[in-house]
Amino acid sequence: MRTPPGPPAWATRLVVEVCAGAEITAPILRWRRADRAPSSGVTRQAAGIVAVTAGSDPVDQRLTLLHELAHWLGPEPRRRRWGRVGHHDASFYARAFGLYAAHGIEPVEAVAREGARHPGALRHARDLGLPGAAEAYLARRDLLQQRAASRRPPRVVVAEHRVRLVRDGRWTRCAVCGVRIVGPMLARLRRRPGRHLLLATG
Repeated sequence: MRTPPGPPAWATRLVVEVCAGAEITAPILRWRRADRAPSSGVTRQAAGIVAVTAGSDPVDQRLTLLHELAHWLGPEPRRRRWGRVGHHDASFYARAFGLYAAHGIEPVEAVAREGARHPGALRHARDLGLPGAAEAYLARRDLLQQRAASRRPPRVVVAEHRVRLVRDGRWTRCAVCGVRIVGPMLARLRRRPGRHLLLATG
């Protein structure tokens, strides 16, 4: 069976340099290639692994690896209520943008690339005072407002009604409108009765 190639030398050096500077143990770096331009990555702190799927864009490879190392340098994310994990917060982006600047990615380019991948980064970049971040944040907000204004108003498919929960195999539905109810909404409706209506857009 063919063994996949390991990470490139520059990536290994970068991991060692970043972790040595932070005085923490370096993760195991797993690297594979994909036939596309952008890269992606994941950090599993409990397993001691940073994994990168590298596209053809060398700058995006570096930014993706640094993004994952910013996760590695931070605290392990705690699970919040309903299973949500918060880890792209202000402290994370302070680390991430610091790493980008320290390792050869200009702030304007880092803001543009990170904002394209994670739009929420623009607010944190703006708060950090990074070049171009305020303008990019306003442009993103204007785009969202334009999209919202262009949407047709929703129409009522089923009028407001009291929810009556029924089982449908492994799912729970509203017996009146047939909508599947899951997660926090299901837990809330099991505790106390509620009402809703069924809307459609477009």
